[in-house]
Amino acid sequence: MAFHDHDGQTMALELQDGYVCFGQSFGAEKSIAGELVFQTGMVGYPESITDPSYRGQILVVTFPLVGNYGVPSREERDSVLQELPAYFEAEEIHIAGLVVASYSGEDYSHHLATSSLGTWLKEQGVPAITGVDTRALTKRIREEGSMPARLLVRNQCPSTAVGSTVIHGEGSDEWKHHFEEVAWSDPNAKNLVAEVSIKEPKLYSPVEATALKHPSGRPVRVVCVDVGLKYNQLRCLVNRGVEVLVVPWDYNFPKLAGKEYDGLFISNGPGDPAMMKATVEHIRVAMDEARTPVFGICLGHQLLARAAGAETLKMKFGNRGHNIPCTNLLTGRCHITSQNHGYAVDATTLPQGWEELFVNANDGSNEGIRHVSRPYFSVQFHPEHKPGPRDTEYLFDVFISAIQKNIESKEAMSEPVHFPGGTADENQKLTPRVNVKKVLVLGSGGLSIGQAGEFDYSGSQAIKALKEEGIYTILINPNIATIQTSKGLADKVYFLPVTADFVRKVIQKEHPDGIYVTFGGQTALQVGIQLKDEFEGLGVKVLGTPIDTIITTEDRELFARSMESIGEKCAKSASACSIEEAQHAVKDIGFPVIVRAAYALGGLGSGFAENEEQLLDLCNKAFAASPQVLIERSMKGWKEIEYEVVRDARDNCITVCNMENFDPLGIHTGDSIVVAPSQTLSDEDYNMLRTTAVNVIRHLGVVGECNIQYALNPFSREYCIIEVNARLSRSSALASKATGYPLAFVAAKLGLNIPLNEISNSVTKVTCACFEPSLDYVVVKIPRWDLKKFLRVSTLLGSSMKSVGEVMAIGRTFEEAIQKAIRAIDPGNLGFNETTALMKIDEELQTPSDQRLFAIANAMFSGYSVDKIWEMTKIDKWFLTRLKGLSNFEKKMSTYNTMSITKQLMKQAKQYGYSDRQLAKFWGSNELAVRRARVDAGILPFVKQIDTVAAEFPAVTNYLYLTYNGTEHDISFNDKGVMVLGSGVYRIGSSVEFDWCSVRAIRTLREQGFKTVMVNYNPETVSTDYDEADRLYFENISLETVLDIYTMEDSSGVIGAMGGQTPNNIALQLHRMNVKILGTSPEMIDTAENRYKFSRMLDRISVDQPAWKELTSIEEATEFCDKVSYPVLVRPSYVLSGAAMNTVYSKDDLANYLKQAADVSPEHPVVITKYIENAKEIEMDAVARNGTMIGHFISEHVENAGVHSGDATLILPPQDLDPETVRRIEDATRKIGNALNVTGPFNIQFIAKDNDIKVIECNVRASRSFPFVSKVMGVDLIEMATKAMAGLPLEEYPPVNIPLDYVGVKVPQFSFSRLSGADPVLGVEMASTGEVACFGRTKYEAYLKALLATGFKLPNKNILLSIGSFKDKLEMLPSIQHLHKMGFNLFATAGTADYIQEHGIPVKFLEVLPSGQNQDEQKPEYSLTQHLSNNLIDLYINLPSSNRFRRPANYMSRGYRTRRMAVDYQTPLVTNVKNAKILIEALARHYDLEVSNIDFQSFAPAPGMQDPQASLQVGRLNGSLSLAQLLAKSPFKRKHITSVKQFSRADLHLLFTVAQEMRLGAQRQGCLDILKGKVLCSMFYEASTRTSASFDTAMKRLGGEVIQINETMSSVQKGESIADTIRTLGCYGDAIVLRHPDAESIDIAEKFSSVPVINAGNGSREHPTQAFLDLFTVREELGTVNGLTITFVGDLKYGRTVHSLCELLKHYEVTVQLVSPVSLALPEEVHETLKSRGQLSTVSNELTPEIMARTDVLYCTRVQKERFPDLAHYEAVKDSFVIDNRVMKNAKTNMVVMHPLPRNNEIHEEVDFDPRAAYFRQMRYGLYCRMALLALVMAN
Repeated sequence: MAFHDHDGQTMALELQDGYVCFGQSFGAEKSIAGELVFQTGMVGYPESITDPSYRGQILVVTFPLVGNYGVPSREERDSVLQELPAYFEAEEIHIAGLVVASYSGEDYSHHLATSSLGTWLKEQGVPAITGVDTRALTKRIREEGSMPARLLVRNQCPSTAVGSTVIHGEGSDEWKHHFEEVAWSDPNAKNLVAEVSIKEPKLYSPVEATALKHPSGRPVRVVCVDVGLKYNQLRCLVNRGVEVLVVPWDYNFPKLAGKEYDGLFISNGPGDPAMMKATVEHIRVAMDEARTPVFGICLGHQLLARAAGAETLKMKFGNRGHNIPCTNLLTGRCHITSQNHGYAVDATTLPQGWEELFVNANDGSNEGIRHVSRPYFSVQFHPEHKPGPRDTEYLFDVFISAIQKNIESKEAMSEPVHFPGGTADENQKLTPRVNVKKVLVLGSGGLSIGQAGEFDYSGSQAIKALKEEGIYTILINPNIATIQTSKGLADKVYFLPVTADFVRKVIQKEHPDGIYVTFGGQTALQVGIQLKDEFEGLGVKVLGTPIDTIITTEDRELFARSMESIGEKCAKSASACSIEEAQHAVKDIGFPVIVRAAYALGGLGSGFAENEEQLLDLCNKAFAASPQVLIERSMKGWKEIEYEVVRDARDNCITVCNMENFDPLGIHTGDSIVVAPSQTLSDEDYNMLRTTAVNVIRHLGVVGECNIQYALNPFSREYCIIEVNARLSRSSALASKATGYPLAFVAAKLGLNIPLNEISNSVTKVTCACFEPSLDYVVVKIPRWDLKKFLRVSTLLGSSMKSVGEVMAIGRTFEEAIQKAIRAIDPGNLGFNETTALMKIDEELQTPSDQRLFAIANAMFSGYSVDKIWEMTKIDKWFLTRLKGLSNFEKKMSTYNTMSITKQLMKQAKQYGYSDRQLAKFWGSNELAVRRARVDAGILPFVKQIDTVAAEFPAVTNYLYLTYNGTEHDISFNDKGVMVLGSGVYRIGSSVEFDWCSVRAIRTLREQGFKTVMVNYNPETVSTDYDEADRLYFENISLETVLDIYTMEDSSGVIGAMGGQTPNNIALQLHRMNVKILGTSPEMIDTAENRYKFSRMLDRISVDQPAWKELTSIEEATEFCDKVSYPVLVRPSYVLSGAAMNTVYSKDDLANYLKQAADVSPEHPVVITKYIENAKEIEMDAVARNGTMIGHFISEHVENAGVHSGDATLILPPQDLDPETVRRIEDATRKIGNALNVTGPFNIQFIAKDNDIKVIECNVRASRSFPFVSKVMGVDLIEMATKAMAGLPLEEYPPVNIPLDYVGVKVPQFSFSRLSGADPVLGVEMASTGEVACFGRTKYEAYLKALLATGFKLPNKNILLSIGSFKDKLEMLPSIQHLHKMGFNLFATAGTADYIQEHGIPVKFLEVLPSGQNQDEQKPEYSLTQHLSNNLIDLYINLPSSNRFRRPANYMSRGYRTRRMAVDYQTPLVTNVKNAKILIEALARHYDLEVSNIDFQSFAPAPGMQDPQASLQVGRLNGSLSLAQLLAKSPFKRKHITSVKQFSRADLHLLFTVAQEMRLGAQRQGCLDILKGKVLCSMFYEASTRTSASFDTAMKRLGGEVIQINETMSSVQKGESIADTIRTLGCYGDAIVLRHPDAESIDIAEKFSSVPVINAGNGSREHPTQAFLDLFTVREELGTVNGLTITFVGDLKYGRTVHSLCELLKHYEVTVQLVSPVSLALPEEVHETLKSRGQLSTVSNELTPEIMARTDVLYCTRVQKERFPDLAHYEAVKDSFVIDNRVMKNAKTNMVVMHPLPRNNEIHEEVDFDPRAAYFRQMRYGLYCRMALLALVMAN
């Protein structure tokens, strides 16, 4: 790495305790001294720095991003008080200096801004520093108190460098030579007030219209003593109609102001109140006169207290922020206040006649006092705000009403001031604690788009809160994959549909006293609304927000009216119940409009209409979902802002988090990128919306939590309210995780009427929950879409949500956070950089889709300006400028490499959030080489805590994130905890099930006394709840991050098997970096995931699998298909345009499909598998320990194989499996578990037909079905697996206690209605977003309940059938007869109707016209589309004929159109024959669906036990050969191994199979006693490390002994011949390993030896054992040797390993490329042999990029000095080919580099860190190969 001096550090901040940090100056270039204080407000820097109370102080702003919205005009004047500036608190900046973490420079964005903050600071001569770890400073001030500090400018001529690190301790004053010197100063020793107070009295008058008049006709006047007055106090007084006379601090107002004033006001100000003796005296005189009311603020409060005779004291670090809770002791209400003070009143010294008025709810300090019999009062906080919340501005009204009372009657002077809001006792009586003993919580059911895992999190939190209060809790939630339905949370869980009917039944059975409907999303709300009038009769109280409030917020019309009544504006809107009404409404509102269905989840059935045609289209869909549509003005392009608001029963109200959408209004907030806290709102904007939020929530009467969304015009302060969600929502989960404030937990407590200020903050444990979190980081949420999984889905983003999950990332800068978030979405993303995405940039920017962020990156890379992109997207320029900065930095980085990059630039790259992988791409290197360079340079991340209070108080929880924008860790590392890697983002195929597994694993470990570390980045999960693990890292699950955390934590091991595929994908890389992976070895995981290796393993243990082959041409493919017969399953290994896996039924289909899939070629092979029709699919979930099964459950699929297992309906215990099938499955699972040496969970999918079973796939990790089987059978498999992985004692096959008639059925939850255009059919790609499970006495009853739980409506009368294939018609006939007998009216399409009529069943014919034909000509009674759109059909059974390969995207079959219509019109749809049959059978049985004892699981007192199932006997593994049997049939027993020519393909196969067994054995036992008592003689006449050591080790690991003979010490020195030495050794040993420089040596040995001789290299001729291990390596690394291109590079003339390997390659179909200097070409005979086999493709003297691009195996050799006749020859060619990162850039991502080693310079060391470098792994494979060879030769 290049060295670079003077890291751009232009300023130093030095503290008096010796701490120094360096950064960049962005204010005035001057040095100053002052007192260092911190302020935790997140907005309002222009107001703060002009606050006179900060006089003489150096201000640290804890929020890291400062300057984002610039500074408004200094010239503009206040509209009422023309003498005052419009936007500031004083005419000048009062702080001495400013310290920030990250200053946004000249790139500010706000409609009022006229300059940057830096420009203004320079104008005013105030210095400022950026690039400092402000959190570290804050913690220092918190621990040591506010202290003197100085900002020092660098001298002009820097002679040497200063590190950017913090320097402390003795003798490190070296830096001081480079910086100016100024004296320390203590501002508190000066009279600061005299500096800031007005010099002459000045009168300010109100506008005539609002002026208050005294009875004598003069204006009502207040005298204001200016001890450092903030202008907003003046504005607050004058705007209320009083005239204000401002007088200087030492003005003798009792004497000089006359008797013509009516009130005395004392302002805020800086410094120590004890210095203001004169002012105190004047106030005392005025109070003694008792002529007018007195009101003081801040310093004024302290002066009033001193005048009354009390004392003041200096606080440790003061209170400065906008989120400080103060309790009013009269009313008991708690207010959020803005504060800025370092001194406080000592309440214990208050004299007789005075009482405390306000108290700080956090630290108990005094916040206000009042006189008990005079209208004198004062407060420590700032009711005039600016900056900060406006909740206490009413105190000015209290003061003025006291003045008016006093003017009316002098008696008022003997009464105290009166406060609105009743007394504390009255308020407590009005809202007593709710006394409930048993509470019902409604869950949200299956995960669907718009309602996902966040409700598992919020429900779990609520249950935790209720348990803490000792309340018996019952949950109804059929989502079996969630944590909330597990033991350890609710006392009783009902797995039933969350519908009004079932909830009513449960209430009647359980008689709870209370119910919560706000923790289960829209599903639970709907039930609450439906049952609202029944609750009272059922004896149930609705806890939390009243149902009427919910109805008001759900009904847009009511909501708009409610808002109007308090003067708040909503978007202009109207509701309509018919299309005519809708058209009429639009005339009034005007296009563009947004149309939504009322009462719909997550914006369902909504969209934008620019014209009549679009309006009609949207209305039709919306009316299908709801009886009413809402039409409102569209404000596309406005900012979208959200606040999470919490209110308790006593009307205390806080906003916990505000969030700004990166995308402007127009994209559903669930599909938007969201940033928290807001970045571009000024204090005025922020608090305007905050105040509105509080007013709205109070007016609505919400109790608990809700969220309010606004549209804000970016060019004015105009805003309107979009909606209020009066429940916990997706953004509540995000807000909880973003702030660390447990919203759901608090909301549950508030529902019991516990006031906010009596709940403690669970993060700090010392502060109360009635506060607004202050963040010192930034959070970015990005949605995850999985639209590729769906056929024909529209990818455009709009007002209807489409994302299936979301990620959240935390950083200290926006750049750091957004880059982390982009990577979190998909491991393939590197970050914000140019990508080769297929997109038209302009189109993508104007009509956003899921690719928009990448389009912005590409646009910037192509040179689009920020302004141009803003024009097209209306994304705020602040965000775009930050991204543009990244784009420019990317271009800069691309000019460096790992050698030329400087430490400073590398650090900056990491601070910008670039990952090692991204940098490797820019620098043409690899991730691990970059990592090594970074670690060597000491650039490591710092761990920071999320503590809700920006470091003001210490936190007790470990909620952590990593950042490079810091200088110290917040925690120490001594836990050595076990790391559990979470599931990452929810997506199709990996969802809440894996969160359940992670949490169960963590809880198991903690119960067993282990310390745990959770890593996950998904805000919707329970695993990212900070009280689940000892440490929670909210971080990406990537190689880089996991290694960083593992190293810092010094973790004792990593569990990756619980989080689905995300952790599995990095397991092998982690393992190779020496990370201890608990459970199954990642090499075995790779064996299961690599198609070839798995297939070979199955063959080896005699387990069957469907025939498959990887094919590289269409001819081969056709030939294979003819051989195995159609249908087949085709999956291209290279997926283009979404043509993913598919079932193909004929030769023509195959040709058509392959044309679409991409050119089939060696680069893009396809894998074709025999597709077995009408076979049953069976799921096996098992746990093993060291390869032995210790627990398993088998469940069966309802659908036939061919439906993705994630979309299948599962039944457990299985109802229709033959015992023989079960036995065979158990046997196969045992063998697989043993062969893979599994420890932990694994899952295998089997396919069974006529008791023949075949394995489809095996996942060596927890699978989707684990929670289902664990809960149904009552045995937690994950708990067992975790214990096995951690090496804890456990019970194998614990007894299963389940009732006799008991079946659990799991049914998938689809979200097709969200995905406009998607075809709702089931296939080999998974499409469901969630699942539910219910129980029944039979599978039919359970299926019916589960189906209802997914939102399915059972049919009443009309059923429509459309059945494609004849086979399905035949199979469906009995079911159709059932339907007729049950009295349903049947309708059918043409072919189906004929078939049904032929069988004498009455049916009505409906037809679909082809698209394009005039639909109006059709009579309505025959029109299928009209029947669907008028909701005349209750159930549509549409069974498509076997899917003909994917048709072109534009072709719309009639079947597809009607299926899609059914979805859009909410008609229940069934598209699978097995589902249709089970549904009809279930309907025919007329179940009453009453709640019974099998519907719930009780975790409180458990019911009686039943007979444990007989334990299963484990039989001997049969069918596959044991190691002993393999060795027994060895063809090499006591044979010489001299040349590779002796080996056939079968011999190699045997050798490698044994090598696999050796690997397993060595891993399990370390030493196998196969060769016990045998001796190997090792003769090495040439230097060797690897070969001799590996033979040595191999022999010892097999239990044998080794004798070593070498040339220098043996009788060879005396002239002994080889023959004699060999004969001698034959007398001592059982075999000889020989290496000799003479090519003939091995022939001699073979001739004379009485024991087997193994050739370890004879001159330059052969090295057979090396060739074996080379082949074994290729096989292990790439799965197979066939079909590969192998390139040999280097010395091919003398490279004996090359000669041997070329010989062995005759057994395989490979292509060989030869690259060598002319003088070192491959010997002629070997060359000819390759040519004659047709394997040779290229011979070259240079390694070109084209050769590299074709290479699968790059085999390098050393140019061997010892083989050259003279040195000159050697020197000429020794460095001909050097493999380095530049060369590797052209290589495939999955190829390997091999080298027999030792190496000289052929491979550059930087390549060692490339995951493709296999040469060190090659040696380990070599050990197993040589163990196998020795065993095959020497075993008895």
